[in-house]
Amino acid sequence: MRRRAVLAGGLALPALARAQDFPGRPVSMVVAFPPGGQADVVARPVAAALERHWRQPVPVVNRAGAAGEIGNAFVARAAPDGTTLLMALSSLAVLPEAARLFGRPPAYEMEQLAPIALFTADPTLLVVPAASPWRSLEEFLADGRARPGRISYSSSGNYSALHVPMAMLAKAAEVELLHVPFQGGAPALTALLAGQVQALASGPGPVAPHLREGRLRALASWGAHRPAGMPEVPTLIERGFREAEYYIWAGIFAPAGTPAPIHEALRAAMAAVAAEPETGRALATGGNTLDYRDGAAFEEFLRTDSARLVRAVQRIGRVE
Repeated sequence: MRRRAVLAGGLALPALARAQDFPGRPVSMVVAFPPGGQADVVARPVAAALERHWRQPVPVVNRAGAAGEIGNAFVARAAPDGTTLLMALSSLAVLPEAARLFGRPPAYEMEQLAPIALFTADPTLLVVPAASPWRSLEEFLADGRARPGRISYSSSGNYSALHVPMAMLAKAAEVELLHVPFQGGAPALTALLAGQVQALASGPGPVAPHLREGRLRALASWGAHRPAGMPEVPTLIERGFREAEYYIWAGIFAPAGTPAPIHEALRAAMAAVAAEPETGRALATGGNTLDYRDGAAFEEFLRTDSARLVRAVQRIGRVE
C-alpha cells in the first residue's frame, strides 16, 4: 500500500509541475463552426481575455463541418495536456445520440470531454425578416399549418443547435416546416437576411445587430422566461408548448484525462477572465449575457440540459 501511494505521488508530481507553469505555450480554442456563429462570437472575447491573463496566444481555430461533429471529435481525441480546448454549443450532447438513431458509431462520446466552464446560456430566439407578414408566433404557426412544408428555415446542420429547437417547435405545434441546413450559424443567418429562407432559430448574439437595426423581428423565445431587454417577445412555454425549451449555451471543454492540476488551472483562469468587467462588456457587445458557472454548478447544468436534449432528439427521430 505504501509503495503504491509513493508511486501515485510520484506520478502526480510531473502534472503538478506542468500546472504550475501552465500554459507555457499557446492554447488553441477550437470552434466547431465557421466564423460569425454563436460559438465563435463567445469564443473570441474569451480567448482575448485569456491571452491577457496567460500572456500567451490563444488562437480561435474554426473546424467546421457535420453540424459541429468534426470539431467536437477533434478535441475529444486531442492530447489531454490543456493546450487544446473546445468552445462547445448545446448540440454537444445531441450529436452522439443522433448518430445512434442512424445506427452509426458516434464520432465522439460526452465522456471523452471534460467540462471546464460555462460562459453563456441564452434562450434561443425565433426570428423572421421584418418585411415578413408574420407579426406574432400565432400568425407564423397558422400560416405554417395552412401551407405545410412551404415556410423554410435555415440551420447549421441536421441536429445542430439551430435545427433542434425548430424541430421541437414543429413537433409540439404540429406544423410542417421546410428545413434548409447550412455549414454553420453564420451562413444560416446570411441565408435568412438574403431572403433564401424565411425563419431561423438563433442565439441572441448573431441576430442582435439585425434586431436593433430593424432588419429582423423576434416572434418567440425557447427560454423559461422572456429574454432580457425583450419584454414583448413571448416564450413558447407561456404559449402552451411546454416541451419547447432550449438554450444555446456556450462552454469550455478539455479532453477527458486532463490531469487534475491542469484542469484546476484551466478552471481558475476561466473564473478570472469571467470576473473581468471587460469580458462581460465584450460579450454584451456581441449580444450575449455572461452566465458563468464552473465546477459542480456547470456539471449539474450539463447533466440536466443534456438529458432534456437527448429526449428531444428521440422524439424528433431520424432526419434525412
